[in-house]
Amino acid sequence: MCGIVGYIGYRQSTDVLLHGLSKLEYRGYDSAGLAVYHQGSITVRKFKGRLQTLTQDIANSPIEATVGIGHTRWATHGEPSDANSHPHANHHATIAVVHNGIIENYLELREMLMKEGYRFTSQTDSEVLAHLLDKLYEGNLVVAVRKMLKIIKGSYALAILCEKEPDKIVGVRKNSPLIVGLGESENFLASDIPAILNYTRNVYLMENDEIVICTQDNVTILDENDLEKQPDIFKVNWDAQDAEKGGYEHFMLKEIHEQPESIRKTMLSRIFEEKDYVVLDDVKITKEDLDRFQKVYIVACGTAYHAGLVGKYLIEKYARIPVECDIASEFRYRNPLVDKCTLCIVISQSGETADSLAALELAKAQSARVLAVTNVQGSSIARAAHDVIYTWAGPEIAVASTKAYTTQLLCMYALSMHFGLLTQHLSKQQYAALRDELFDLPRLVQQVIATDEGLHALAKRRKNAEDIYFIGRGLDYYVSLEGSLKLKEISYIHSEAAAAGELKHGPIALIDQGTLVIALLTQDELFNKTLSNIKEVKSRGAYVVAFCKENAEIIRKEVDELFVIPKAADDVAPVLAVICLQLLSYYFACERGCDVDKPRNLAKSVTVE
Repeated sequence: MCGIVGYIGYRQSTDVLLHGLSKLEYRGYDSAGLAVYHQGSITVRKFKGRLQTLTQDIANSPIEATVGIGHTRWATHGEPSDANSHPHANHHATIAVVHNGIIENYLELREMLMKEGYRFTSQTDSEVLAHLLDKLYEGNLVVAVRKMLKIIKGSYALAILCEKEPDKIVGVRKNSPLIVGLGESENFLASDIPAILNYTRNVYLMENDEIVICTQDNVTILDENDLEKQPDIFKVNWDAQDAEKGGYEHFMLKEIHEQPESIRKTMLSRIFEEKDYVVLDDVKITKEDLDRFQKVYIVACGTAYHAGLVGKYLIEKYARIPVECDIASEFRYRNPLVDKCTLCIVISQSGETADSLAALELAKAQSARVLAVTNVQGSSIARAAHDVIYTWAGPEIAVASTKAYTTQLLCMYALSMHFGLLTQHLSKQQYAALRDELFDLPRLVQQVIATDEGLHALAKRRKNAEDIYFIGRGLDYYVSLEGSLKLKEISYIHSEAAAAGELKHGPIALIDQGTLVIALLTQDELFNKTLSNIKEVKSRGAYVVAFCKENAEIIRKEVDELFVIPKAADDVAPVLAVICLQLLSYYFACERGCDVDKPRNLAKSVTVE
């Protein structure tokens, strides 16, 4: 996720901005820039690459200023480049803007502004904000911002500087974090607390649709009705390292809690409320292409492979195209049947996974069409693919993947729905029902995260378990694989996942008195079948913990512990179930004293075979 810093006060603003951006480097970025008010005008400096490039430029050519805004960018719209870096300014650089989030309707706004003579210098969605403010500005920046908010759609945290009103910085937030730091004769804006912790510990956490006006001596908060609001000041009592984690004990827990926002961001500008189509700007696959494809391969490793299994289910269901999901390290060595009538989907969080990249190159060499799903723009896999979907999860610091996995799932939903509409196997009515379910996911995920006390209590009681087994059918089985992997990754407990119907073909021999079995029952059509498998392991002495979304009373007497997730359609329930398993794994690791963020023998990006 990008980083924002804003400052107005008595200090040298470039020093504050550069320091603040350095404290946000942990979030990941590919460019950095700042804009300051200097000698009657706005000066912008921005560069692709590390923050050091910007820092060196300022050291070589200092700018005297006491007000400014800064940004580190994680590329979404447009490749990493100087031009695509923030801040973005209007033609005469009288207005400068930094932006986190995504403007969903930027294409139509860009087209409208170009017809009116505005010229764009970047590929970003964010640049429309600077030009739109220029169009709306009539002498009052706050009024222009409020008008703009009625026009733009999407998510955003904004910090805005105006040459004609140099005594203020204006900020606004919707579904992307922005905080206000309150100091003595100085005030701050930032996307996260570490950026300002050296200067103040008095913070206001902005709410959606609020506007903040920061001057040197005052902070004014306006609600969505432009009524002034008394800020509820939060006193930060963490140290710098804790602050980078936002007050969470571990990055993994922080990233689990970020999933409502990352899921929302992955959907924005792709799936639209009340519209019956999907927009995938970097996927040029047509209906004619889909008619030509005789097979789809989904190739990935580890957690990404588990997302691919869900993708296989969804594409076959909605588009009715045969899909084979394969582990990248196996795919590349088994002489797969790949040709020009094959689509190969390669999923990789980092975009640098060695086995996945090799599989991609093999598929291309045999004339297959290759589509990449990755979190990193400009990565090797993204550059090598013919088409690409970015997950927009933001940086993941913890080795064990959480939000990268759920955003990969969202990309699989979007792609399968898009293919289903193209092949006409997914009706508009079916699409609308699934679309509405997906739009409700961030709210439901937040509900799951907010009710994790029972999971923590379970981990405390069973922390000494030596073996834990996961069972499920259909999509629940695929989620079980990911839950089992997460548990063994960070808690070092031996764990396996089995398709519930396969228990009698071997795995049930491992069930003994007190063996912990995690059972998933989120698929309505398979509920009774899985319930019979639960009875099988219970009769062998298993301690069964079940996760279901309904039928709680039917199953309660059949299991030892029951967790009920929010009701959702079968096809989207895996997103809710896997978050329960992420939290359960996290608490097991904590209770066993493991290094949650850096589990032994593992790396975040596996760039060797």
